[in-house]
Amino acid sequence: MTTLFLLLFSAALHAAPASPAKPPESLVTQGIPAIPAAVSESAGRYQNARSAVFLDWDPQGAGMLITTRFGDTSQLHRVRSPLGARTQLTFYDEPAGWAVFRPGCAENGFVFTKDQGGDEAYQLHWFDLATSSVTLLTDGTSRNIGALWDHDGDRLAFSSTRRNGMDFDIYVSTPAAPLAARLILPTTGLWVASDWAYDGERLLLIQRLSNRESRVHVLEVASGTVSELMPYSGRKINYSFARWSPEGKYVYFVSDEWGEFRELGRLHVQNGVKERLSQDLPWDIEDLDLSPDGELLAYLYNEEGLSRLAVLKTGSRRPVKVPELPMGAAYGLRFSPDSRRLGVTVTTPRSPGDAFSLDLKKSSWTAWTESELGGLDSRSFVEPELIRYPTFDQADGKTRMIPAFVYRPGPEVAGPRPVLIAIHGGPEGQERPTFASQYQYWAKELGLVVIAPNVRGSEGYGKAYRDLDDGFKREDSVKDIGALLDWIASQPGMDPSRVAVYGGSYGGYMVLASMARFPDRVRAGVDTVGISNFVTFLENTQAYRRDLRRAEYGDERDPEMRAFLQSISPTTLSGNIKAALFVSQGANDPRVPSSEAEQIVAAVKKNGASVWYLLAKDEGHGFGKKRNLDYYRDAVSLFLRQHLIGP
Repeated sequence: MTTLFLLLFSAALHAAPASPAKPPESLVTQGIPAIPAAVSESAGRYQNARSAVFLDWDPQGAGMLITTRFGDTSQLHRVRSPLGARTQLTFYDEPAGWAVFRPGCAENGFVFTKDQGGDEAYQLHWFDLATSSVTLLTDGTSRNIGALWDHDGDRLAFSSTRRNGMDFDIYVSTPAAPLAARLILPTTGLWVASDWAYDGERLLLIQRLSNRESRVHVLEVASGTVSELMPYSGRKINYSFARWSPEGKYVYFVSDEWGEFRELGRLHVQNGVKERLSQDLPWDIEDLDLSPDGELLAYLYNEEGLSRLAVLKTGSRRPVKVPELPMGAAYGLRFSPDSRRLGVTVTTPRSPGDAFSLDLKKSSWTAWTESELGGLDSRSFVEPELIRYPTFDQADGKTRMIPAFVYRPGPEVAGPRPVLIAIHGGPEGQERPTFASQYQYWAKELGLVVIAPNVRGSEGYGKAYRDLDDGFKREDSVKDIGALLDWIASQPGMDPSRVAVYGGSYGGYMVLASMARFPDRVRAGVDTVGISNFVTFLENTQAYRRDLRRAEYGDERDPEMRAFLQSISPTTLSGNIKAALFVSQGANDPRVPSSEAEQIVAAVKKNGASVWYLLAKDEGHGFGKKRNLDYYRDAVSLFLRQHLIGP
């Protein structure tokens, strides 16, 4: 045995180096060198971390439905008890990422969505738990969203573009005839069902006019009659949620009509009187659910990027004492059918997303899943520090401060470190302290300082802050990155000569704009599914989302706005981009079409800059398949090693 061991050990020492990682056949690469096996191996454990997302409670009391990944894509699983086995239910090449049970019925099953190749043309499917059979409920080509069962499980309402490919009409189907969905409300724009009345006769609908404005309507299902629940006042008000009370006396809602933040309110349906229920919170309400018995109202609010939970008794409006959430973010709040528990997904900087429940009587949290970390020790993970840095203008007579989360390498890494600025998308997104295995890898293994700012235009800090980059003020958010470069130069542990920018979608635009505006201060950039020209983006994004994007970025059909958008677009400024650039794109992206990536790649190549380009033939707005995501992350890490860390 000893001799055999020595022979094997000697062979291992003299074995040939591992072969470079090859891209999957679904990926097309330009300018990307062979990725050494050592790069893939060092990142492998970080890329094998997985998460679980709570979706819904089984109405028969048999646990919950989650989504998680055990192969190449996230699929639907059933968990019957806390930390019980995860029973996989769907087995597709494409991710199955959302589902909801049919309530209150012995014939148990659920509706779920799935698209094809990341095209976001989501189709609704019925999964029968008794037979494991799947039935397609929609036409196979349109985009279908917002599926919502009535409280008895007799009818399913959803929004679909099947009529003209652009407007989201309201349809209703029944389990008896699932393929014969009935069009009950033709619309213009984006309308989604928010809640069924308990009598099944009315639907609350939210009409989304932009990211800043929406309206709430009541649809009489039998007649198709629509009336505005809270009539238009002439002010832009954004309604996020609307829920009926069981007896139909109240509608609970979230809106920003009273001030800077989204508040919880209650409407007396008969007389139209509104009550404020969370006016003491200077933060946005981001999620809510009403217990099936109508006695409790639970909501999450966003405090400096951290999720906080509150529960109210609807009768007395008094709070119920609940234990705090850990530092991180929570979402997907949902009461169990018996109103005794709350289900939610929680993620922190040191733990991936997992499904939890809160027992409201015992006031205690229970973990239902414990996701893997690829063998990594979570205690060694970096927790971000929330800082604020000064920018170029003032607020209330004082220098405006921009919040950012900073992930610093450990004390074992000496000397000023290279810096990676990670810019979120949206543009009204928000960087939050959640689990990001890539940030951990960059900080711990590459020794980078990762800074994730919430520049002006970000959600979570009030309407005034959110609107600071609107219209002709678009580049003011780019100036916030310039101010961050100034702050980095003042920090002794950071190397201002080695700074890269990284971002996706609108964050990709920010990467390109930062490289163009600060060419001598940005050493490299990674743009994923980013906007390179606002005019071509608005003209080529899918028709069903074009007007909503115009409300945010400006209408390119207006000559003055068109000229401005053209002037600030990275393609116009591409001659300034001399630093190394990595661009990645999904061929089926319905939001930012692949032409946006192709035109900036061609433009920057003319400057003689190093340009790496990665195109995924089976992806959309991002990478949903592990094999593609692994190669992309390995390529980004190699790019940073060569163009940021190296000489």
